[in-house]
Amino acid sequence: MAKAPETLTRDEIEEAAALDGSKRSPNMRPKDAGTLIILDGKGADAKMLMGRRHHRHAFMPGLFVFPGGRVDRADGDAKTTDNLHPEVETRLLRHMKGRPTKRRARAVALATIRETYEEAGLLLGRREDCPQSHRDWAAFPEHGVAPSLGNLRLIARAITPPGRTRRFDAWFFAAQMDDIAHQLDAGPSGELEDLHWLTIPEAKRLELPVITLKILQELELRLTEDPDLTPGNPVPFYHLRGKTFLRDMI
Repeated sequence: MAKAPETLTRDEIEEAAALDGSKRSPNMRPKDAGTLIILDGKGADAKMLMGRRHHRHAFMPGLFVFPGGRVDRADGDAKTTDNLHPEVETRLLRHMKGRPTKRRARAVALATIRETYEEAGLLLGRREDCPQSHRDWAAFPEHGVAPSLGNLRLIARAITPPGRTRRFDAWFFAAQMDDIAHQLDAGPSGELEDLHWLTIPEAKRLELPVITLKILQELELRLTEDPDLTPGNPVPFYHLRGKTFLRDMI
């Protein structure tokens, strides 16, 4: 059985602060965010899509990450062909900070789909007519794709420690390559460069944010023990309490 990841050490926390390009900043409230791990294949041998963040970015410049980003105002209103799996929605609602709502939980998941299109040119969903009211989602009806939430599976959650120039309450989801309905040559935002399909061992050798390495370790464990990504299984939650960075299960 694969060994479970340990909590981050103080050295790793300081290394994360250096690698993500952050400087000590006034504390700020974490913003809802979502990240999507697209899997091509089953089990621990599956490949994942990762890309390098542009070197001009203020947050984690030049590091390899999964597609994702903060929730935008329009995300909660985007039309979809289905809803989150009930187990996934329940876990989000049970553990979201602040006032949890179904719209907010939905927006976190939809942000991962929008960001994956913007950063990687992949439109996750089904071939259906589904008009959208906001320009951020216009590419989906233009290509005949309705965003789909039902096959998203929750993998992990992590909150950026205080003192960074950016802070996110990030939820990590997984989807299968089969869920991609349309593929462009590249994402229109240009935020991710040097896109690659990688196995977990290959990804571990890249220049990564510390938390991304931890999520890769979590994913390796999950895919080994639960290759079907059962939606009701607990997921790890990395967060700072006092001066200790913890790994809880939620």
